[in-house]
Amino acid sequence: MKLNRRDAAALVAKPPTDKLGVLLYGGDAMRVALKRQEYLKALLGPAAEEEMRLARIPAGDLRREPALLMDAIKAVGFFPGPRAAFVEGATEQVAQTVLETMNDWQPGDAQIVITAGDLKKTSKLLKAFEGHRAAYAWGIYDDPPDRAEIERLLVAAGLKAEGPVMGGLEELARTLDPGDFRQTLEKLSLYMLSAQGAALTLDDITACAPASTEADVDDILNIVAEKKATQIGPLMRRLQSQGTNAVTLSIMATRHFRTLHRIACNPAAPVYGVRDRDRVMRQARDWGMIKLEAALGMLTDTDLKLRSAGQTAPAMAIMERTFIRLAMFGAS
Repeated sequence: MKLNRRDAAALVAKPPTDKLGVLLYGGDAMRVALKRQEYLKALLGPAAEEEMRLARIPAGDLRREPALLMDAIKAVGFFPGPRAAFVEGATEQVAQTVLETMNDWQPGDAQIVITAGDLKKTSKLLKAFEGHRAAYAWGIYDDPPDRAEIERLLVAAGLKAEGPVMGGLEELARTLDPGDFRQTLEKLSLYMLSAQGAALTLDDITACAPASTEADVDDILNIVAEKKATQIGPLMRRLQSQGTNAVTLSIMATRHFRTLHRIACNPAAPVYGVRDRDRVMRQARDWGMIKLEAALGMLTDTDLKLRSAGQTAPAMAIMERTFIRLAMFGAS
């Protein structure tokens, strides 16, 4: 059974204990890991590992010893409660083992939880979980958490947000990686301990929101946004010598231009996760909403090209060319 976003939220809110299991997959390993942690905690409770109700099986171990998964789902522990066998980093090399185990699964066995990277539509794993009535296939994409998910995270962190503060948190969630957003909520939870249950304010969020990324990455993003095409090449070479990844630059550039686009659409909205608010406000005004939409389209095309399996051109060269195109487009 294939899950959409609403179904996935309902699954985490109240996981059924009588199902065969769930496959979580996606290109961002951090997002997949966070969703998997959330799901297993909701399914098994916080003490599952201490009570030996959770068996962890790396995909490499399963490839060498295919019987591990079957043994894990059939094993009966000393403690009552739901059980799960978790296979981490599954690939098509273990697909047949997983499929055979699914065929032998019976009600009362441990639930099978699988994580994987990007899967093609032809993937045996994906087809098996999508086509099984008692199993779920959950694609984890780069979309920021929606309001319902943020509200659930707030409850877990013991926080309350109302009115424009919730809007501020939604803005922050669009700006940060999922892990950074959760860490910010944890920081806010500690920050609010002395407030004795008071609701969050925008000032509280500003005080706990992280600064932006490394200075060199900030520099290249500002150079592109300020249309200084001649300065891009030297800084890109410096970033490359430091080991900066082209996909990382693509993600950060998309995030920066999304921030500019949101400011251009609503200049009065709060802005988080940037070190120089006045600077990004100027950039947003200078580009304008129409050009920023076109810029985001260019960045999306570049990101798809960088992640394409058939791509042969050097990734950093592709990224540098896109940055130069953006700067020249913005100046036109």
